[in-house]
Amino acid sequence: MSDISGEAAGARAANPARRRRVPRPERERQIVDVAVQVFAKRGYHGASVDEIAELAGISKPMVYLYLDSKEGLFLACLRREADRLVGAFEGAATASGATPELRLHAGLLAFFSFVAEHRDSWVVLHRQASELSETIATAVAQARRAVMAQVAGLVWAGIEDSGPDSQLSDEDADFVAHALVGAADSLTDWMTRHPDQSPEGVTLRLMNMVWAGMGRVLKGEVWVPGADG
Repeated sequence: MSDISGEAAGARAANPARRRRVPRPERERQIVDVAVQVFAKRGYHGASVDEIAELAGISKPMVYLYLDSKEGLFLACLRREADRLVGAFEGAATASGATPELRLHAGLLAFFSFVAEHRDSWVVLHRQASELSETIATAVAQARRAVMAQVAGLVWAGIEDSGPDSQLSDEDADFVAHALVGAADSLTDWMTRHPDQSPEGVTLRLMNMVWAGMGRVLKGEVWVPGADG
């Protein structure tokens, strides 16, 4: 018997009649809630649809009826958690002030806060999905492109705000966006090893490393090997 949600399983068992009346969208949400926990704890291959069904309070055939297969269930988890992450980034970046750097700061803070607050979700999105089937890897890539487009747009807005003398191009904006997203991915593992570090602190350090550095380049300062010698 799993130790993931024993109390919830007991509550469901106490009232089977109510369980049968749950609307399908709500039931699917409950299944995905449980599945995210199980996939995060057991891994994709170690997770059991039997365990997920038991914790969700329905039969195994009902899980397949709702979500088709184990891969379909994992994809439902992946897409929902990716939508939540992208939505958190977009919502914060859209609602937080006029300047591109403030919007980017807010988006990155929302990203790191999501990872800190929804560790199971991040395990599913970041550590497991890319190692599975082509269908799942494609869903991960789509989610990553959505975040990348947001970041690149904010970087390009910052370049435009620097004035007509800027020497940076669309390719430079894309380069910085990839560097930022790649750094953010890697820093989530760093945060796990440094639990005393807050999302706010990590966001500020990343902004100082990347955005401040880009600001120097926009002012014409470019590092070249051997230039100081």
